[in-house]
Amino acid sequence: MATQDTVTQLVAAVRRVGREVPGAAEQIAAVCTGHDYSQPGKPKIDWDDPAAKGALVSALVNDANALVAALDGGDLEERAACALALLALVAGQDVEPAGGSDGRDGRWRIARRVAEDRVISTVDPDARHTRKSPEARRDGYRAHVAADPQTGIITDEKLTKAAGAENSDAAVAAEFVTAEAATARRDGDHDGAGGGQLAWYGDSAYGTGDLREAIGTAGHRAVIKPWPLQAAVEGGFTTDDFTVDAAAGTATCPAGITRKITARNAVIFGVACRSCPLRERCTASKDGRTLHLHEHDHLLRAARAAWAAGPHLREDYMAHRPNVERAIAQVATWRGRRLKLRYRGVTKNNAWLKRRTAAVNLRNLLSRGLTRRDGAWALAT
Repeated sequence: MATQDTVTQLVAAVRRVGREVPGAAEQIAAVCTGHDYSQPGKPKIDWDDPAAKGALVSALVNDANALVAALDGGDLEERAACALALLALVAGQDVEPAGGSDGRDGRWRIARRVAEDRVISTVDPDARHTRKSPEARRDGYRAHVAADPQTGIITDEKLTKAAGAENSDAAVAAEFVTAEAATARRDGDHDGAGGGQLAWYGDSAYGTGDLREAIGTAGHRAVIKPWPLQAAVEGGFTTDDFTVDAAAGTATCPAGITRKITARNAVIFGVACRSCPLRERCTASKDGRTLHLHEHDHLLRAARAAWAAGPHLREDYMAHRPNVERAIAQVATWRGRRLKLRYRGVTKNNAWLKRRTAAVNLRNLLSRGLTRRDGAWALAT
C-alpha cells in the first residue's frame, strides 16, 4: 500500500467527498478556494519554500473545515458519511494552529507530533504505521499467528490494525490463550489440550505481565523471553535490585531505604536519595529515584529470575521457538519474498489470512501423510 503525506491526504479526502456525497461537488466549487480539487496529485507550488508550504497547508485545512461545515447535518448514506468523517479526521490529525495563532484566524501548520492511531492513507483508512524496532518501520496491518511448535500446524490467527494497544502481539496472544482455554472447557478437558499443561512460546514482544497472567490463569506455562531491564543510570541499578514486599506494600532500595508503594504502583524515594552514597549508581534525577511498578510486577520479576537461573528454560525456548517462526514465514512469504495484501480493510484481509493459514495447514498435513480413507481424512502413522 502507498502511504500519503498530509497534503496528499487532504486533497484525496476532499476529492473522495466530492465523489461519495450527493451535492458535494457543488459545495466544493462554492466553499473550497485553496486548490483546484478537480486535479489529482499534489498542488503545484514551490516545495522548497517554507512560506508557500505553510500557506498551502492553511488553505487546504480551511477548505476541509468549510466543506465539513457545509455538509454537516445532512442525512447521508453510510459510504457518504464515512467519506465526510474521514475528511474531518484527516483535517485534524496532522495539523495544529500556527505559531501565535489559536486556529480561528485560519493559520495552520503540520503538527510537531504524531497523532495516536493516525490514518496514513485515504485509500485504505484501516492501514497504520507500525515499528518492529526503532529502525524498522512498516505500513499496513499486523498478522498474528499461533502454531503448534511440534508440527507447525497453525491453531489460531487474526489480522488487526498495525497500531493500538489492543492490537499488540501480547494483547492478541492473550485472546488466543483465552480461546484455547474456552475450547478445552467446552470439550471437557479441564487440564489443557490433550489433558496436559500447554507451554506458550514467544519472543520478548510477548513478555508482558498481562499475557503472563492470562497464561497462568489458564493453567498453562509461559516460555517467553523477558524484556531486558534498562537502568536509570548506565551500568547502575535496575528495578530488580529493589526488593518488593507485595504483602506489606513496600519496596526497599539497594541502600536499605524502604518506602510505601502508592495506589498507582509508584515508589518515591525522593529526599532519601540526596545523601545516599549509592546515588550515582541509581539515579540522575534531582528529585531522586522513583520506581514505577507494573500491576503484575511479581510475574515479570519471576520470569526474569527464571530466565537467568539456568540454561533449561532458554534451551526449551531455543528448541521450539524456531518451529513457530517457520510457520509464520510460511504464512507471510512465498518463495522467499514477503507477500503483499490484495485487499483494503481489516475484515477482508482477515478473511484472506484465514484462507492462507488453512492452505498452509493443508500443505503441512499432506506432507505428513494426510490421506482419504473410507470417507474420512486420516494421518499416516
